[in-house]
Amino acid sequence: MARRRFFVPEVRRDVAELTGPDAEHLVRVLRAQPGQVYELSDNHDVYLAEIETARKSEVTFRIVEKLDLPPASVQIILIAALIKFDRLEWLIEKATELGVCAIQPFEAARSERGLARAASKRLARWERIAVEASQQSRRARLPRIEPPVRFVKALQIDANIRLLLDESAGAAQPILSCLPAARTSDQKVALLLGPEGGWTDEEREEAVAAGWLACSLGATILRAETAGIAAIAIIQAAWSS
Repeated sequence: MARRRFFVPEVRRDVAELTGPDAEHLVRVLRAQPGQVYELSDNHDVYLAEIETARKSEVTFRIVEKLDLPPASVQIILIAALIKFDRLEWLIEKATELGVCAIQPFEAARSERGLARAASKRLARWERIAVEASQQSRRARLPRIEPPVRFVKALQIDANIRLLLDESAGAAQPILSCLPAARTSDQKVALLLGPEGGWTDEEREEAVAAGWLACSLGATILRAETAGIAAIAIIQAAWSS
């Protein structure tokens, strides 16, 4: 069984501390004791670490050794329209598990009113969801969860490959045909995901004019969160082949 991995704020002089809910989970649920070994990440490197002290809300570790990082993989940025928060949080969790490097929410024309204003209060919760999903999936580094922006700002995000996920299958190419034949780990792929009501014609035109390539995931109409996860999985599989 793989060792549990936790994210810590920093590693300083070969010592790290874990506090808050993660420390309580270690002590109360996992029954952590001095001498037990876990893996830690400071969001830069990954370490093997031994528990020195375990209290109710604080666990201290002594670093044993630095571990090798996994090979570099394609960087995926998910640029997701604001949707109902329960569905968006599910998307954040699963996108994190699938390895995105960043999630950028934005307000689309058909995003429900009020979501953009309420989203700023949810950012800390979304970051916590990403931390928990990163620990579960044993990521070496956390994805960035950015504050929501307007659509025009989302279109300006820089990437080698910029794909607009379009529910109008007849007007867009299949996603696999939109990918370059030569794929390298230093490339960055941005996925532009629309809201539950779909894109407006104006948004579609603006995106294409800004250099985004419309692509399709098939003939069926997917929920926004399903489309996002499907696209991420396809990109990861394409760059792994």
